[in-house]
Amino acid sequence: MKQRFAVAPWPLSLWLISLLATALLIGVGYAAYQAAPALPGFTHRFGLVIAGLNPAILAGSLLFTVTGYTLDGSDLLIHRLFWSTRFSLFGLRQVLVDPKVCKGSFRLFGNSGLFAFTGLYQNRTLGRYRLFATDFTRAVALISPARTLVITPKSPPAFIAAVHRAFPQAVAEHPTLPGSQ
Repeated sequence: MKQRFAVAPWPLSLWLISLLATALLIGVGYAAYQAAPALPGFTHRFGLVIAGLNPAILAGSLLFTVTGYTLDGSDLLIHRLFWSTRFSLFGLRQVLVDPKVCKGSFRLFGNSGLFAFTGLYQNRTLGRYRLFATDFTRAVALISPARTLVITPKSPPAFIAAVHRAFPQAVAEHPTLPGSQ
């Protein structure tokens, strides 16, 4: 049975990071375009490539925005603007609801706040994990033998209830989260 969950609304910090980064990327891209030499040749082409990198980063980050989650049997789908990524939750053993679960994390690869927080991260609590988040106050860690995922559904309690129905053996820690709707 499929059950879809909305992603947590963007907190002010994500709005500000996204707005400032967008302005910076557009501004630097435009400045690089203006600074590109007008004479045709290698330096002109190189200048245009440099100018195009910033808008490409912006577009790439926008495409990877997290738009929702779906529990589909023993799989979790992470929805993006135009596609979904499927992860097996087979063997799920723990569900951890903790706004501080990502504290002390460092990014190995990914995006730290341009339209979402996504990628491969690591910290002492979770080890290496995949992050698909907007609002850390609603963080839910899904821990299985194969991987650890951290997501931020709009309603963590509703998500936890659905996970518990699908995986009754999974231990839920801190199953309620203040401020969830």
